[in-house]
Amino acid sequence: MFLENSINNTQRKGWIEVVAGSMFSGKTEELIRRLKRSKISKQKVEIFKPKIDTRYSDDEVVSHDSNAIRSTPVSSPMNILLLVNDIDVVGIDEAQFFDMGLIEVCKKLADSGVRVIVAGLDMDFQGNPFGPIPALMATAEYVTKVHAICMRCGNLAHFSHRLSNTDKLVLLGEKNEYEPLCRNCYNNAIKEQNSKKDD
Repeated sequence: MFLENSINNTQRKGWIEVVAGSMFSGKTEELIRRLKRSKISKQKVEIFKPKIDTRYSDDEVVSHDSNAIRSTPVSSPMNILLLVNDIDVVGIDEAQFFDMGLIEVCKKLADSGVRVIVAGLDMDFQGNPFGPIPALMATAEYVTKVHAICMRCGNLAHFSHRLSNTDKLVLLGEKNEYEPLCRNCYNNAIKEQNSKKDD
């Protein structure tokens, strides 16, 4: 486990942390917790999120439990490099919605001595690796995999099962659009959906 807030001011060293998991697993909650601790320790912090994520707020990162922290919405990860200056910690929420350019942005920030904390879905609703998250997990110094609770059996949930029939990859949603499921319940849910399509 890494030591939070361990930046040495005489020799700044950057790194990448990834918090990944399914919907409702506490990714944003954990991101906010780490960023607030950094602020308490008087570090300079900036938080970014994709411009398309307007579910709870236009200019805040908000968890499903309604914890919030001010953020800057950006349409491209490259904008992050333009907006950071003399920063100790950069937080990025809903990172799966950014393009693959986010990987290079995170590397540049870390190489310049910034602690980068990224939160996002590691898999899409079809169970496939989602956006830049898998590559960020591979290049990060620290990866935290968080889990929700399966809505059908109570086991640890790893999958974000979409309840609606749309095939759009990006569908911003809440509990009426998604449910966290364990592997077994997810596979059963997909079988049920497929059998309904065949009827």
